[in-house]
Amino acid sequence: MTGVSVDDSFGPALGEASRLAERWLDGVRDGSIPATATIDQVKDALGRSIPERGDDATTVLRRMGDAIEPGLLRMHSPRFHGWVIGGAHPVALAADWLVSAWDQNATLRTVTPGVVAAEELAGEWIVELLGLPPAAEAGFVTGATMANFVGIVTARDHVLREAGWDVASDGLSGGPRVRFVAGAERHGSLDEAGRFAGLGAAQLVDADDEGRMRVDALRETLAAGDGPTIVCLQAGNVHSGAFDPIADAVAVAHAAGAWVHIDGAFGLWAAASPRLRHLTEGMAAADSWATDAHKTLNVPYDCGIAIVAHPELLHASFAQHAAYLTATEVGSDPNDRVPELSRRARGVPAYAALAQLGRHGVAELVERLADAADELRARLSELPEVRILNDVVFTQVCATFGSDERTRAVTGELARDGVAFGSPSHWHGRDVLRFSVSNWLTDRAEARRTAAAVADALTRIP
Repeated sequence: MTGVSVDDSFGPALGEASRLAERWLDGVRDGSIPATATIDQVKDALGRSIPERGDDATTVLRRMGDAIEPGLLRMHSPRFHGWVIGGAHPVALAADWLVSAWDQNATLRTVTPGVVAAEELAGEWIVELLGLPPAAEAGFVTGATMANFVGIVTARDHVLREAGWDVASDGLSGGPRVRFVAGAERHGSLDEAGRFAGLGAAQLVDADDEGRMRVDALRETLAAGDGPTIVCLQAGNVHSGAFDPIADAVAVAHAAGAWVHIDGAFGLWAAASPRLRHLTEGMAAADSWATDAHKTLNVPYDCGIAIVAHPELLHASFAQHAAYLTATEVGSDPNDRVPELSRRARGVPAYAALAQLGRHGVAELVERLADAADELRARLSELPEVRILNDVVFTQVCATFGSDERTRAVTGELARDGVAFGSPSHWHGRDVLRFSVSNWLTDRAEARRTAAAVADALTRIP
């Protein structure tokens, strides 16, 4: 049986991919947002059976573009407000293409110094922009869930070590139980990270109406027990955008001997804005932080960032050693900071975005998103029967449209129309439509277009 000849030149394939990418990106501003094809329809168009003989690269790519595009959700639209999903700056997208072309395993400083240098600079700049301790070290992971996992595992190992138990050699079984404390309105990624870390369900602390942890309740919770403890705070509630009272909560937690981790998937970036950094006041005193550059910074998937104030503790939890790995003698390697040994250089697009935006550009980006959210709040508030449930302090707007049934109807009409998109949720016992302003293209004008799309949807609902 003879093998199939594969064209070893990259030009035709990359040229076709570039054409298809441009075709898709041409619809960023005005293309319809929802997907129009189902999974079965896409599979049918792609071909259900593996071919006996493959096609040439351009034919495969052209078929992929034609089959898959109808099944894509236009998440990079400036009027896409679902979940908390950013777009991609052109420079960051272009850098991501280079990352794939370079195809480096970004795990050892001495082996791939080019991409590791760019990642280290990106990490150092992010630490500086967010006002975190200069000695803190950043690792690039897939997203905020894994960034939370890195912080919580580092915390777990440290607080148990302080209690006389070494997880690395003895495991968790038989050791002291770690108190894993979080706010009642924490994000589900913290629950998942806690499960991954073997900590079980979090002990929940009461929150106020905006989802902020109550410091008095935290104090009572910590006073009611003892032993190794991790306290998880939140910078940016997924419904309200509210921030825990970080400075006071950190002081209470540290007084009880706890490690403090802050989940700031999108909200941590408020610290980069002189106008908004009061929302994160006191967060530099924490021990670890999690964020995601795909959200507020707008680099392509995937680019979670785990930051730990004590690099030696981070390395103690995640460093891998083997005879065939050429470990650096100066500084730490990327694989000392994250769970992966094999990974792409996902921090390079973050470097590109930061290099183009600069300190002032990042601040302007963050403030533009917050301004657009406030504009959306104001415009929606003018519509009949619309109620905004949250104080809009950052980038989240949570709305109801009368009854739960009517709110669901507005959600459906908006999705069918395709001009704007919000994600349905349930908060404070009500069905809500949640608008997250996360895209670098979203400004006050685009917020007005979203509000106009909502107003139009309301005209079609009795």
